[in-house]
Amino acid sequence: MNNDMVVQTRELTRVFGDGDRVVALDHVTLDVPRGQFMAVMGPSGSGKSTLLHLLGALDRPSSGQVIINDQDLTGVKNLDAFRSRTVGFVFQMHNLIPTLTARENVEVPMHEQKRSGRDRSQRAQELLELVGLAGRVDFLPNQLSGGERQRVAIARSLANEPAIVLADEPTGNLDSVSGEEIVRLFQQLNQDQGVTIILVTHDPAVARMTRRVVTLRDGRVHRDELVASPFMEDLRDFKSSGLGKALLTGDVPAELTDLGDGLAAEALRELLAQV
Repeated sequence: MNNDMVVQTRELTRVFGDGDRVVALDHVTLDVPRGQFMAVMGPSGSGKSTLLHLLGALDRPSSGQVIINDQDLTGVKNLDAFRSRTVGFVFQMHNLIPTLTARENVEVPMHEQKRSGRDRSQRAQELLELVGLAGRVDFLPNQLSGGERQRVAIARSLANEPAIVLADEPTGNLDSVSGEEIVRLFQQLNQDQGVTIILVTHDPAVARMTRRVVTLRDGRVHRDELVASPFMEDLRDFKSSGLGKALLTGDVPAELTDLGDGLAAEALRELLAQV
């Protein structure tokens, strides 16, 4: 086991059916460090949701291992208790209880931890403030927008300070503006709070907002790549532009070199040569 890894899978396989067997996951081995924000992509039927269900102990593998927060799930007898204290879930449908306020919905997972009512209320208040809903704590779900309801779901997923948050198409039912706001919220939680997040999405734009993208195909890992920072992506775009190519060849327009002693242009040329 590795204390730096919050998720480890070893040869993880899930097969459905006895006759016409369907191999949903096929010997998947992954390591996810603490504090990582990772996207899982792939076509329909590639195994994305199956992987998330296995990581969240919502299903058991046919073979292989899942280790979450140093716990091998094959040895966990009470999976409900494990999920409650270790994993936070955010689904495409927010799954809020319609008769409970935002605060009360966030409190729901804390009841299993036997916290006092005062402690639950204070924790829910803090989390709703964290996700930008300080003024909506006493609103019912039908009084909130789709994006606000998903923010409540995110706050609820953090209620018991889980080791990992698993998000299954959390922007799938939102318009593009609300969807981007939700992903930016995940970014903020990851950067400021160190929350480890694995997010399943079919949207490449959403995946590019994470720090790592694992692409599944036919139940196997097809690609596993780190996402370049926006600065590096901008540099690559600039490198392919006319001015970028001119800088690399040394053919810099005179009006630029007249602006200084040429040191800035030389430094930029060296930077472009490295990307």
